[in-house]
Amino acid sequence: MAKHVLLNNVEHKDLKVITTHSDAYGENIMCVPVYPVECRHAQAHYPLMFAKDANGDFQMVALLGFEQGENLFLSGNDWLASYKPLLIEKGPFLIGRNAQQGEETLSIHIDLDDPRVNESEGQPIFLPHGGNTDYIDNIANVLSTIHQSQTEAGLFVKRLNELELIESFVVDIDLDGTGTHRLSGFYALNEDKLKKLNAETLGDLHSNGYIELIYMMLASMSQLRHMIDLKKARVSS
Repeated sequence: MAKHVLLNNVEHKDLKVITTHSDAYGENIMCVPVYPVECRHAQAHYPLMFAKDANGDFQMVALLGFEQGENLFLSGNDWLASYKPLLIEKGPFLIGRNAQQGEETLSIHIDLDDPRVNESEGQPIFLPHGGNTDYIDNIANVLSTIHQSQTEAGLFVKRLNELELIESFVVDIDLDGTGTHRLSGFYALNEDKLKKLNAETLGDLHSNGYIELIYMMLASMSQLRHMIDLKKARVSS
């Protein structure tokens, strides 16, 4: 069970965080939500699609595997891509809200029950005199980016929905003699409808920065081939 507490340099002065990767850290996941701000980097490694969250709403995700509990970018303690999605990069930390003197402030919280959190190995969170390490300063930037990106992500999906540009996506993957696997349950952009949009609508999408996001998502689908190669290598090993 998670134990989220407000991070502070007194109670947690000796804490360290293991920054390698493992299925023991809950990273054997089929996909992970991503935000518009990271599309430029993410599209160079992962297919970017849409999936429905627990509320039935669309969210942009980076595909990591072809079935539940599979992450083809996780190999032992290594992550097989130079860019890690923000929700992977943040590790056992999260943004918390605190009420102080009648005002709500945002602060860093940590899950003390996360197996990466300990006092013997990994990246220290605080310096010996109590100051922040570069590691936790970077985590603060990651958390801030995630928090600030949530509204933008929602508006992007809302506009795509209004234009009916999101459609169900199914693909059959041939695994060279080991069978065919069907990837379903995800959604992609409808290129035919996109091509039929009028100049005014395209101009509106461009002014909001959505055209660039749309074409990065479309380009990212070429990463399916790399993932299929990763899957074949894993099946044959």
